[in-house]
Amino acid sequence: MLVHQTIEKLVVMKLQGMADALSKQQGAPELGQLSFDDRFGLLVDAEYTARENDSLKARIKQASLRQTACFEDIDLQQGLDRTTLTLLAQCGWVPEGINILIDGKTGVGKSYLATALTHKACRCGFTALYFRAPRLFQELAVSRLSNRYARFLKKLAKVDVLVLDDFALAPISDEQSRDLLEVVDDRVGKRPLIIVSQLPPGQWHGAIPSATIADAIIDRVIHGAHKLHLEGDTRRKNRRTKEHETSFDADLTIDGDSNHTYSNSIRTGGRTKPKH
Repeated sequence: MLVHQTIEKLVVMKLQGMADALSKQQGAPELGQLSFDDRFGLLVDAEYTARENDSLKARIKQASLRQTACFEDIDLQQGLDRTTLTLLAQCGWVPEGINILIDGKTGVGKSYLATALTHKACRCGFTALYFRAPRLFQELAVSRLSNRYARFLKKLAKVDVLVLDDFALAPISDEQSRDLLEVVDDRVGKRPLIIVSQLPPGQWHGAIPSATIADAIIDRVIHGAHKLHLEGDTRRKNRRTKEHETSFDADLTIDGDSNHTYSNSIRTGGRTKPKH
């Protein structure tokens, strides 16, 4: 059988990675010295890698991230908790359902850090979805009017990592607070939220009209969560000279009660923290 016929059949069977690799092998005579098993193994590896890359691209596209941010591009400055960031980079917080709460003043890099964490989760094989809080509340209201409310809540509940940016920038209505409680309750202890706000969690009560609903939401969100507080000068002023921002130059302090150890038994401070 001619090689080009084999390549065409691989394409028809949607084995594009193997087809491309076989085509490249034809231009590398030195590979002819390898055994059949070795050459076939190379083809399988190429197909596997191609499918993994396609899946990653699909997860990142589905996440609808607003900017490009990579965890490895975070510039660790003096005072950053390298141990905690290394722990977060392993993405153990995702299957454990542990929330991440990021707060700090405008422009210090909160959204960048949240995006970098989300991107890392996608690379680890998890699905994600990003929303600004006002847009999420708008989508929930529209879904209710179009009889898609239950379906939309189910969609939000199924995604591995849900990002809620710009939370509590303005007071939340009664209806929005009830919607938020539904979203949070569907995920508590199962799948994590990343919540980004200018306000620390201790001040969220002021943005939620009902004290009862506020207590219910905040208790579910902050229990066992990683709390990351960012300080420093605004990063946005640097965008005038940089088209793409790739560094994270805020100081990061970690709440002392928010460190966790996942199933891989990461140790911090000379002792293992208990699992939640």
